Amino acid sequence: MTDVIARLPIVILNIHSRCNCRCAMCDIWKTAECRELPLTFVEQHIDAFVKLGVRRIVLSGGEPLMHSAWFQICELVRSRGLRATVLTSGLLISRYASEIVRHVDDLIVSIDGPPGIHDRIRGVAGAFTLIAAGIKRLRGATPVSCRCTVQKANHAALERTMEAARNAGFSGISFLAADLASHAFNRPAPWDAERQNRVALSVDELPALRDQIEAVIAAADPFVRDTPDHLRRIVRHFESWLGLRDPVAPRCNAPWASAVVEVDGALRPCFFHPVVAHVDGSFDAALNSRAAVEFRRSLDVAVNATCRNCVCSLYVNEAGASAHGAAPHGTIEKASPVGA
Repeated sequence: MTDVIARLPIVILNIHSRCNCRCAMCDIWKTAECRELPLTFVEQHIDAFVKLGVRRIVLSGGEPLMHSAWFQICELVRSRGLRATVLTSGLLISRYASEIVRHVDDLIVSIDGPPGIHDRIRGVAGAFTLIAAGIKRLRGATPVSCRCTVQKANHAALERTMEAARNAGFSGISFLAADLASHAFNRPAPWDAERQNRVALSVDELPALRDQIEAVIAAADPFVRDTPDHLRRIVRHFESWLGLRDPVAPRCNAPWASAVVEVDGALRPCFFHPVVAHVDGSFDAALNSRAAVEFRRSLDVAVNATCRNCVCSLYVNEAGASAHGAAPHGTIEKASPVGA
C-alpha cells in the first residue's frame, strides 16, 4: 500500500446536495442550498478514472436521483467499462424505473425498519410502500439490495426489518450502526447530547440489540450480507459509545482504495475524514496533492480517533476484491441514510 495512489478501485460522487427524506440520523435534508455536481465534471475526469483503474463509480448525495442528469452520468460511466452504483432513499425508483434498468448496475436502498418504523425514521409517510412499488416496477432487471442503519428507533426490530425487506423484493440486506459523533453528512458541528440521545441506545436497550443481532447470526440466512463479526461490531459500537468498552477501529483501507468527491469538488479520503484537496484541475493532481499524500502517510487507522469510532469501513485486498462484512456491495454503503 503506497501513499501516492496509482490505482483507485472506487470513486464516490456526492452528486446532489439535497435529499427527499427527513431522517432522524441525518442533517442533509436541512440544507436550503440546492447544488449539483455537473455532468461536465464526470466528462472532464472520466479518462482519469479509467487510467486509475476505477472499477465502480458510486452516486450518492443527498439523493442522487434528484440530480438533473444522473442517468447521463451513469451512461457515461458504463460506456467506459465502469460499474455504476446508486445509493438512494428509494422514493424515486418508480419515477425512474426504466432509466434505472437501462443505466444502473446496482441499486442500494436505505431501509430502516418494517413499514411503520421506516416511515417514522425517514419522516415520510408511506415511504416504505412507495419503495416496494418501485422495486416491483424494476421487475428484477436491476439488482436491488438494502441496508439498515441501526439506532434507537429500530434496534429491537432487526428481524422484522429483514422480513419486510425480503417481502418488498430486495435481494439482500446489510446492517451498520448509526454515526453519532462525526461532522459528516452536513453537520457543521457534532450533535449535542440531546440530539445524540435521540439516536443512540441507552444501557437498558443494549440487551434487546444483542438478542436481535444474535438471532440474525443464528439464522445464517444468506439474505444477510454481513459477517457475524461485522454484526457484533454494531453492538460494540454502542457499548463503546456508552463507555462500556474502548472503541476499536475496523479493518479499513478506504483512504488508499477510494475517494469521495463532494458537489463542490472537495475531495475526501472517506465520508468521515476532512477534505484533503479540491478537484480544480486534474483529478490525479488532487488525489495525490501534497496534503492528500501527507494525510495518508500520517494516518494510523488503528489509533486514529475518527477511525476508531467509525461505523462504516472499506477494505480492498491486493487482488482487488472488496469487503465489508461479507457483502461485496457493503463496502460502498454509508453510515447514515444520507442520499440513500
